[in-house]
Amino acid sequence: MCRFRDSNRTFSDLGATVVGISVNDPFTNQAFAQANDLLFPILSDYNRTTIADYGIRHDDFAGLDGYSVAKRSVFILDDQAIVRYSWVSEDPGMEPDYDEILRQSAELVIKHTTIDR
Repeated sequence: MCRFRDSNRTFSDLGATVVGISVNDPFTNQAFAQANDLLFPILSDYNRTTIADYGIRHDDFAGLDGYSVAKRSVFILDDQAIVRYSWVSEDPGMEPDYDEILRQSAELVIKHTTIDR
């Protein structure tokens, strides 16, 4: 999340909006955002419906029966809420290629601008 915070101006210049989603409760997400000076919202998927809808639900996490978390993932949606890029990892310790996310975001803006003309 801090890498996205540090790239916030670049995303803003692209007209992109960064949103984090966590299965934690809203109070924990707010404390995390404040502690890390995040400039974008961290939404709560406490009921785990979003992670189920996106197919990124990691069930029985850490061998805990019935405990589900989100797989580490990044999605880029266009202005019609269509997923144009996704990155999902089974390894919660793995981070995405942040430069690739910026490239994909910029490419989406270029394609969108070309289509609008």
